[in-house]
Amino acid sequence: MSRLTGGGPAAPRPARELTAVSADGSRIHVEVFGPEDAPAVVLAHGWTCSIAFWAEQIRDLSADHRVIAYDQRGHGRTPQVGRSGYSTAALADDLEAVLAATLAPGEKAVLAGHSMGGMTIMAAADRPGLRDHAAAVLLCSTGPARLVAESLVVPIRPGGLRSRLTRGILGARAPLGPVTPVSRKVLKYATMGPGSAPDRVDACARIVHACPRPARVAWSHVLAELDLEAGLAGLTQPVAVLVGTADRLTPPVHARTIAAALPRCVGLVELAGMGHMTPVEAPEVVTGQIRELTVTYLGVKEDA
Repeated sequence: MSRLTGGGPAAPRPARELTAVSADGSRIHVEVFGPEDAPAVVLAHGWTCSIAFWAEQIRDLSADHRVIAYDQRGHGRTPQVGRSGYSTAALADDLEAVLAATLAPGEKAVLAGHSMGGMTIMAAADRPGLRDHAAAVLLCSTGPARLVAESLVVPIRPGGLRSRLTRGILGARAPLGPVTPVSRKVLKYATMGPGSAPDRVDACARIVHACPRPARVAWSHVLAELDLEAGLAGLTQPVAVLVGTADRLTPPVHARTIAAALPRCVGLVELAGMGHMTPVEAPEVVTGQIRELTVTYLGVKEDA
């Protein structure tokens, strides 16, 4: 059974669940929603999240799309990690495995990645599986490199001290524990815009606090050393880029860097006042961006 949670009504149950086996044997949990013969959308979530993060997009899109969502390695219902461990190459392997397990040979889909999910797509830019299956891409609230140096979580001037403090905070080994009023305030400050509704903050807090500590810490080290910028030239599909202006984790400088480096950037959207969790904070906008890509690049007809 799906464990989707969100700020709105209950999300639909998946039409089916399956396991995609990655290159190193990691078993990736996948859920498919909506009609099997509908145009396909693939959703890749970010660090400390899970399929549950996409609840609003799944609820809307699954009415007329086949929505494929999966738990990244170490997250959600993909707790076991194979011999490749935690790396951007492993993320790309996992995405290729999901595409091969859910799409017919040559079948195209729109891929959307949030945060580490966007980094997954960037890491897979030169992979045959991505080239074969990606009709278009949405990179949402993400960055290709210098994540620690550009982070605004620590409110002091840029430099070595801020980077050291940021690295320590993001890589903290302390358990997050239960969601409390204090932890909700901390999460809202770090990851969401100041005007975020309480129910959306609570939904994000429950998802993030459910992430296993070993995966949270291990991925923090990978993200701290991330360098995918050189590979952006290889992401030749039409790509839309979206970011919140109040994003402290991957501030708009990253989105602008990505947009400038892409061979086929088809739009850069900066959402005023939104933080890092844009699919939860501004679900209609994110879903609208995905729909626009399916209409344009998969030939999906808009409702009359």
